[in-house]
Amino acid sequence: MFGKLFDRGGERPAADPHALPVPRRQKNGMYRLRALGDTRVLAVVEAAQAGDWEGVKRALHPFDLGRDHDVLGELADCDGLQDWIGRAVEDDKEHRATALLISGARHVIWGWEARSAARAVHVTQEQWKVFHERLHTAEEQLLQAAELRPEWVTPWCRLLTSGRGMSLGPAINETRLDAALRRDPLDLETHVEWVSQLQPRWGGEEGQALTFARDALARTPQGHRLGCVIAMAYIEEWVESEGEGCLDTPEIRAELRDAADHSILHPDHVRRPGWQNDFNMFAMALSLAGERHTVRRVFKMLDGAYTTWPWTYFADPEEQFARRHRRA
Repeated sequence: MFGKLFDRGGERPAADPHALPVPRRQKNGMYRLRALGDTRVLAVVEAAQAGDWEGVKRALHPFDLGRDHDVLGELADCDGLQDWIGRAVEDDKEHRATALLISGARHVIWGWEARSAARAVHVTQEQWKVFHERLHTAEEQLLQAAELRPEWVTPWCRLLTSGRGMSLGPAINETRLDAALRRDPLDLETHVEWVSQLQPRWGGEEGQALTFARDALARTPQGHRLGCVIAMAYIEEWVESEGEGCLDTPEIRAELRDAADHSILHPDHVRRPGWQNDFNMFAMALSLAGERHTVRRVFKMLDGAYTTWPWTYFADPEEQFARRHRRA
């Protein structure tokens, strides 16, 4: 469907009947993307915020929640959803798998909210306790959802996140990775989760994540969004190094340019709700590498649309986006 809505080759997209109006921009020309920029996703989010399970189910009809990580992510980010979704799990037998998936995904996010983004040594004993309690609930619910709907990839991807937080070890996490990739070998979100898992701070070894990302890109069709895994692998390298200039080399700039041209900037790339998330990944990676040409194209297509991820790796994410947007 979305192939009919958008022109190719990086040209200005055709009018999308489901696009949300661009909100009032800030003085620096940027705005925060809401509900993936899609009216149908907004309807899902508003129903969830109102605790309206019937409304959520109606609004979800255009989407496949078992594969659409971005729509599931919008639901999982809804504050307060955990207060009522349990009733849907217990009462709605027909849609129990969907309710379990949403609740499990929410508990993963809710668990990390309790832990905070602080380094492990700065997390309190009480924070760890709540973190593990919520992730334990998430694990139970996501595994039940996966059993009820064995074709779904989203539960397995979320289980990679919870498994990392629970320190379940490589054997379990690799089994979950294999389960996800059997269902969708080109699933970007699964690859991004594994890139995080392979970082030294989570027990990986230096260079593992980049090798994994490069192998993924080598089997990725032109125009496919999986090319973003290269951008995220370099962002993770920057996080590990804690050094602003660690990506500023001609080789890294060239690799990022090639990955962008292979994926989001390729004529065969098709935009989907939330496509701005992928462009923000490349915008951050290219700007960290000091790239000046491709990053300008990426920011131009974003036209000020800011997504929280992955800029939250900065202490001042919105300011960083705006500053780098101006420089481009």
